[in-house]
Amino acid sequence: MKKYDIAIIGAGAGGLNAAFEALVLGKKVVLIEKNAPGGECTWSGCIPSKALINIADEIHTAKKYGAVNINGKEILNKVRTLIHEAHQAEAVEVLNQAGINYIKGYAKFKDSNTLDVDGKEIKADKIFICTGSSALVPPIKGLDWIDYLTNENIFLLDDLPKSMIVLGGGPIGVELAQAFNRLGVSVKIVEMAETILFREEKEMALEIQSILEKEGVEVFTSSKGIEVKEEIEGVNLIVDKDGKTNEIKAEKILLALGRKPNLKGFNLEKIGVRYNNKAIEVNECFETNIPNIYAVGDVVGPYLFSHMGAVQAKQAVRNAFTKTKEIVDYSNTSWCTFTHPEFARTGMKEEEARAKFGDNIQVFTHKYRDIDRAVVDQKSQGMAKIICDKEGYILGASILGERACEMLGELQIVKSFKIPFYRLHEAIHPYPSYSELLLTMSKNAYDNKK
Repeated sequence: MKKYDIAIIGAGAGGLNAAFEALVLGKKVVLIEKNAPGGECTWSGCIPSKALINIADEIHTAKKYGAVNINGKEILNKVRTLIHEAHQAEAVEVLNQAGINYIKGYAKFKDSNTLDVDGKEIKADKIFICTGSSALVPPIKGLDWIDYLTNENIFLLDDLPKSMIVLGGGPIGVELAQAFNRLGVSVKIVEMAETILFREEKEMALEIQSILEKEGVEVFTSSKGIEVKEEIEGVNLIVDKDGKTNEIKAEKILLALGRKPNLKGFNLEKIGVRYNNKAIEVNECFETNIPNIYAVGDVVGPYLFSHMGAVQAKQAVRNAFTKTKEIVDYSNTSWCTFTHPEFARTGMKEEEARAKFGDNIQVFTHKYRDIDRAVVDQKSQGMAKIICDKEGYILGASILGERACEMLGELQIVKSFKIPFYRLHEAIHPYPSYSELLLTMSKNAYDNKK
């Protein structure tokens, strides 16, 4: 039996960051993963989707200048090649060289300090549950009888389908819908809410929806899938909208309805770890109700992002092994939806800010079409909205447009370190650049302060 300072179940973003943070603290680490290290993000999430999106964007741009021959098999093979290239930074050899004992196997709890990994016992002072999440499969009649797609198998296809229904208009669904449409796949999005990306600023969500529709994506909102039938040429989704049913047909159907935590099969019940169908219960330090057992990432939430899992993991390790107790400030959480143009967000929407602060807020907006760089690049679609309190501190920001995700980083520094937004105009920004958008808005905030 081997003894460690920390045993980590799951080698995704949370598990990998926990392992390396523990190494920094001089701890003996074992990392257990039933598949290859990297987790959902590397193999079926962030990395393959961004690879596909980039290829689709290149092809979309090339189409402006003439016909483009699209080879679906080559594209999907290229995506898989890029996955393996990205994986090299977290390959088993890299982990072992760093000092992490990596074990490929399935871990189950025997007691609060002991794991059974395929028949071998491992003991540790601290055990971290970083088992991630899986695609949510809805209870739609007939779904179990068809060969549906999720993010976990869509990148394993041999070739592009001719047509596809995307069930769900959230970030995953919208990103993949646009990318596959740009690659020549006829795409239809089915979303229960009134708009796609319904959690975001409504005017921006509607603008993205309009862009998708102009590119050829069909969008069915306020529509609920109630039954799926398999047909000779593919699938037939029966949807309900306002009490009326409609049939939507395609070769394939992609489920993009969110995620569910991976909680089954680890004997959590045996040792008494409390959880519900959404998450493992943890305190502010990420410790479960069982002392010395911690959980981070998608099994905890509330934000199911790789970067959030990384932040939680590092803080949880420091909480577990040092006297410092660190608490994540979720108000500074940021995220991006990698459509074209991109959408980026941190903090509150205007609606949320008004609900909390009433009229004691300031709202600044600016259009991309008023930025010289956006005009000459022919990428003038989009806008930015920044919400501040009366003192000028950022409560929330949303950007829809070219390089939105990169520009959000500048706002994150201002927001996280509690710098008044109006001070941003004091920093010299290069011209012509997209960051002129933030500079202009900050100057408006400064003028508004006078």
